[in-house]
Amino acid sequence: MFKIKLISSVILSGILTLFAGCESSDKSQSSMYQQTDLVAPVAKKVHKELSIHDDTRIDNYYWLNERENQEVIDYLTAENAYKDQMLSPVKDFRESLFQEMKARIKEDDQSVPYKKNGYFYLSRYEEGKEYPIISRKKGDLDAAEEIMLDVNQLAEGHDFFQIGGRSVSPNNKILAYGQDTVSRRLYALKFKNLETGEIYEDELPNTGGSAAWANDNQTVFYSLKDPQTLRSYKIMRHTLGTPASEDVEVFHEEDNTFSCYVYKTKSDKYINIGSFQTLSSEEWILDADKPTDNFTLFQGRERDLEYSTYHFGDHFYILTNWEAENFRLMRTPVDKTEKENWEEVIAHRPDVLLEGVDIFQDYLVLTERIKGITQIRITSWEGDDHYLDFGEDAFLAYTSANFEYDTDLLRVGYTSMTTPNSVYDYHMKDRKLTLRKQQEVLGDFDPKEYQTERLYAKARDGVEVPISIVYK
Repeated sequence: MFKIKLISSVILSGILTLFAGCESSDKSQSSMYQQTDLVAPVAKKVHKELSIHDDTRIDNYYWLNERENQEVIDYLTAENAYKDQMLSPVKDFRESLFQEMKARIKEDDQSVPYKKNGYFYLSRYEEGKEYPIISRKKGDLDAAEEIMLDVNQLAEGHDFFQIGGRSVSPNNKILAYGQDTVSRRLYALKFKNLETGEIYEDELPNTGGSAAWANDNQTVFYSLKDPQTLRSYKIMRHTLGTPASEDVEVFHEEDNTFSCYVYKTKSDKYINIGSFQTLSSEEWILDADKPTDNFTLFQGRERDLEYSTYHFGDHFYILTNWEAENFRLMRTPVDKTEKENWEEVIAHRPDVLLEGVDIFQDYLVLTERIKGITQIRITSWEGDDHYLDFGEDAFLAYTSANFEYDTDLLRVGYTSMTTPNSVYDYHMKDRKLTLRKQQEVLGDFDPKEYQTERLYAKARDGVEVPISIVYK
């Protein structure tokens, strides 16, 4: 969570600087920006040739990417000082505008709790504080709150602070979390004992911000980023209590058009490495009970072949575009993962884009895009099939935090041109929606006063172009 005041100030600075170059009929407003005694700093030009793909271009300002160069720092400091001087006449106005914006945001807010491995997890904000308090409750929402991280305390002394991914060890005792203090998405991974409150000495720099736990509660896998390009290019293995310098490289993505990541399957059975680019993807798998073993290639990368995997029982389910432009769902035994062993579960359809999959003990949930609208389809393993009905024709819906297998509750997010951001629990067995939270809209907004429609205009080539409209 970055500081809203910092972001607002940057946005307002840009807006007001833009206004500074505009003519105004109000002379008193126009005179505000006539600060002719100020001279804007000008960056020097340093000739730099960059060649790639038999093409050479000139970048005279390439030197400005030298983050530790004192000359670069001095230039940026001068730019900021110039900005502050130019905007000094509207300093009070900027502050009052920020306060008005903040007054329209609910400060004492709370997320909808989600359940995972016996605990309910949530984050909440307290009035007057900029960062969340991340906590959990054991077994029941009426249980005592256990504060995992008070980000307000962690952020003290930092101009910027952001928490990355958070993952709890299988025994629920240790929290791994990423923190960024320089706004470059280079996270330092840290570890906290949730029983004693101790922050471990282990600190892993330049990571993607999240960790995947092996089942021994001592080993984590994480992605390492290139400090210059910010590309995740390595997957590392870390053992608690050892220095980062002793971490083991388990995967190295040498193709700079690919980025890699690591995650644990919903079943907690496998650690998966994924590597992807625009036209291709690849995965490697490892038994989470055997963290020091070697990863096994699931299916080798091929140009124009994309796939992602979901473990369930004795099979992996595969969402893929193999011979399926709009993707299809397949499955394969866990010990025969190459594509020649894949068998079809959901066939390719030329008018439906298959975008996502959620697997439960008794249900298969598909996210499909039909005529430009995302639809959520629920299929029982026995064959019953239906779409979730929100009662509107134009909307955005998506599945959310669904970490439990053995449940008939599906957590979904929803919004439309008449409905604020909402979180629902859908009872897949009873086919009932329960609203858990809806974003508050200040003022006298009443969604019943508005109407939405989904229309289609036929283009010259016969293709129907969807149009969503809203009116009062």
